[in-house]
Amino acid sequence: MRTIKNIHKAEYRPIADLITYSPMPTRSVRRIDPFLFLNHHGPQKYEPGNNGLPFGPHPHRGMETVTFILEGDIAHKDSGGNDSVIESGGVQWMTAGSGLIHSEVSSEKFKKEGGPLEILQLWVNLPARLKMTNPNYRGLKKEEIPQLSTDDDKVKAQVISGELNGKKGAFKTLTEIHLSTLFFKPEGVFKTEVPVTHNILCYVIKGEIKVNGEIIQALHLAEFNNDDKNLRLEALSESVVLFGHAEPFNEPVVAQGPFVMNTMEEINQAYEDYHQGKMGDPNH
Repeated sequence: MRTIKNIHKAEYRPIADLITYSPMPTRSVRRIDPFLFLNHHGPQKYEPGNNGLPFGPHPHRGMETVTFILEGDIAHKDSGGNDSVIESGGVQWMTAGSGLIHSEVSSEKFKKEGGPLEILQLWVNLPARLKMTNPNYRGLKKEEIPQLSTDDDKVKAQVISGELNGKKGAFKTLTEIHLSTLFFKPEGVFKTEVPVTHNILCYVIKGEIKVNGEIIQALHLAEFNNDDKNLRLEALSESVVLFGHAEPFNEPVVAQGPFVMNTMEEINQAYEDYHQGKMGDPNH
C-alpha cells in the first residue's frame, strides 16, 4: 500500500468576511508537483443582501485554475469573452496559459438571497512548453460530470479529469492530471491504483479518513511517498475528499502573485504584458 509521508494542517487565512483555509502552500508544504496551491473557502452561510465573493478582475499566466463549487455559486467572467454562472456540484477549469484576466464573484441571485457557500480552488502548474499556450475556459454543471459508485454505493465520486477506476473524467486536459471529488458514507472504502511515479493530492474537506492505520482529519492534506501503486482510503465518518494524482514536471517554479513561470525574467515579462493590456481588458 502507498504510505503517508506527512499530514499537513490547512492554515486559517480569512479573506474579508470569507472563511478561508489554505492547505497549500503552508509553512510545512510548499507544493506537491504539479499541484501548486489550494484554497478552501467556507463552509459558511451568507445572509440575504450580502456582497458575495471578493475576487474581482485579476490576471493569471503560466498555470491553470480548477474551481470546485460544493455549495453556493460562482459567476465567472474573463477577458476571453467567457461568462457563466456555475452552481453547487459544478466545476470550472481555466487554462490561463499566455494570460487571461478573470473575475470570480457571486451571482446577483446569491447576493440577494444568500445561502450556504463552500468552494475549493486548486492551481495546477503548466510545464515550460505549455506556459504560453492559448487561454481556455470551461464550466460544467453537476449533471455534466461523470459519476462513479463503488463499495455498495458507500463511496461516490465525481470524475473531474483523467480517469478513476476506468471512468473517464469530464475535462480533457493539456497534461495528465487526474482529479476527482470523493463522497464517503461512514465506513465506505475506496481502492484505486496510482502509478508509482505520480504524486498524490489528497485533501480531506469534511469528515475523517484512514490510510494504513493513519487518520487524516478534515482540513488536512496528506502527502504520500512514491512507494506503491495501491491506495486504500477508508472513511471513519461521512467524508468528502479532493483526490488527484499526476506525474511531476520537475521544473523550476517561480511564482509571484497570480503568475507562475520558470524564471524571474518571465515573471517580470508577465507583469509588463499585463500592464500593457496584452492579457485583455480588465473590465472584460
